[in-house]
This record gives sequence, C-alpha cells and structure tokens, in this order.
Amino acid sequence: MEYTQLGRTGLKVSRLVLGTMNFGPQTNEDDSHSIMDSAIDAGVNFFDTANVYGFGENKGRTEEIIGSWFAKGGGRREKTVLATKVYGNMSAEGSSWPNEDKLSALNIRRAADASLKRLGTDYIDLYQFHHIDRATPWDEIWQAIDVLIQQGKILYAGSSNFNGWGIARANEAAARRNSLGLVSEQCLYNLAERRAEQEVIPAAQVYGLGVIPWSPLHGGLLGGALRKEREGGGARSTSGRSADALKDTALRKQVQAYEDLVDKHGLEPGDVALAWLLAQPGVTGPIVGPRTQEQLDSALRAVELKLSEEFLASLDEIFPGTGPSPESFAW
Repeated sequence: MEYTQLGRTGLKVSRLVLGTMNFGPQTNEDDSHSIMDSAIDAGVNFFDTANVYGFGENKGRTEEIIGSWFAKGGGRREKTVLATKVYGNMSAEGSSWPNEDKLSALNIRRAADASLKRLGTDYIDLYQFHHIDRATPWDEIWQAIDVLIQQGKILYAGSSNFNGWGIARANEAAARRNSLGLVSEQCLYNLAERRAEQEVIPAAQVYGLGVIPWSPLHGGLLGGALRKEREGGGARSTSGRSADALKDTALRKQVQAYEDLVDKHGLEPGDVALAWLLAQPGVTGPIVGPRTQEQLDSALRAVELKLSEEFLASLDEIFPGTGPSPESFAW
C-alpha cells in the first residue's frame, strides 16, 4: 500500500480511504468488522465516517460499529487514522431542535463529544465540516475547533463539499487567529464529474489541503454499469443516481466508450476509475465504500494499477472535464 501525507500535516495516510457509509444500513456489524480487519491487514489506515451515517432512526450507528471494532483491541485504534464529520441534524426524525445541527460552537462541542462516545475513543484524527454553514461566523467555528484541539479531542480539521472560495475564506479566517485551519477537503470528484478541477482542487493545492474524493465510481456509473445492465445484475448499477444518469443519451455514449476502452485493455472499469483519481494532481486518496469483502478486494487492486500517459489521454478524450480554470484566461 502506498502512503502519503495528509495535506500540510505530518500525518501519514494510505492512498486509499475506507469509507464506512454502508456499515449498518447495508452491511451488518460482523461483516463490517471483517472488512475493517481486511483493510488494516492490506495497509489501509485511513477510515472515513460521519456522525449521521446509519441514517434515519439509526443515525450514529456507523460510528458505533467502528467503536465496537476498536473495542476488540489488537492495536486497531492505534493503527487507524480516523475521520468523522459534523453538521447533520442528529435529533430524532420529526423532533428537530435548535443547535442540534450545523456549525455553531454549541453543536460542534456537543457533536464531538457524542461522536467520541459512539466511537469509543478519546480523540478524532480528522474532524470534518460536512457542509458549509454560511450562518455561523468563521471566528466562532475556529474558536470551537481550537478548544477541541487544546483538549486533545481532535487533531486536525477538514472540510467536505466546500467550494473554492469557501476553502479560502475558512483558511484566511484561521490564519488571522494563528490557527492551522483546514488540512483537507472531501469533494465529489471522478471521471464523469470533474467540476472540482475548476476551483476546489486549485484552492486546496494553494492552501496545502489534501483532497479526498468521494463517489469515485459516480454512484456505480464508472463501475461497469452498462455491462451489468446487459447482464441483469448489480442493483447499484440499475437504480438510483446511476440509472438516472444513464437516461442521458450523451452520457450513456461516454460510458459505453469508457467501457469499450477498458475492455480493450483487459481492465476492470472500477479499477480504472480509482487509478485515474490516484493519478490526478493534489489527490490524497479516493474514498471507497465497500458493502462486501469482494468490493474491498477490487478497490485494493486499483492502487497497484498504473495507467500510461496514452491511456490517460484516451480517458480525457472520453470525459474531457470542464476545461481550464478561470485564472487561465487572465492576461
């Protein structure tokens, strides 16, 4: 397994990130534990979760599953770089109450303590803002984060789903306080969705943030969706976001060209999508959210796959992205 540093920190993390969103809703506790054990055995040390994972009446369940895995001992917590998130409303469905969501200092404090309890640990390596909260001043947010760092409850703060100017605003506010600021951004980024290249990734590079792409297969679209459609298998490829996307004739043609190219070279679509991300400037590691051991094994293969410049150019022809960033048009 390859390792890199998480942005401008000294923290060494694996080039593949284990996403745990399916633990609880899709994958039971025992199987989730087995997947995490396999990930650690393979050298994957970076795990990502969020306080709302489990969803609905089971919000927090995913963190609890990770906590019960840590409780087995064997150095599991010590080997893991743990990332979770704050923002989502954690109150019971239909009983929302003020200050139980977003990024007020009160909610950050309460949410961090609740996550620590569910996770069964006394610190979180990377505490991420799940979304921008434009109603809360950054001085208030950073004050709350600075206190958590001073208390030893978190080590670093990161963002998720921020735009470029949001990253800039957050880190400029932190700099005025002599705080470290954001060290990572978790964004939607894959071959079929490249808008992050316009502003988000350039901002992350300028401010020294690690980039942690989520949905690297674009909801299964890049994981052989058309092949599975023809074969009549893979629920993820024939429903939800992937199925909706395939209704777009132009995108369907792109996906077909992608699968034809991959088949020509004897490769797997999902492996290529992950390998492409790993080859992009600024990317720390894509998040994979395996529901099964087989899906984890497939993701691990992608880390070893090196794509040639010619192959990367062919992918750019199929999925050309959004073009140069606005600063490229300056005199």
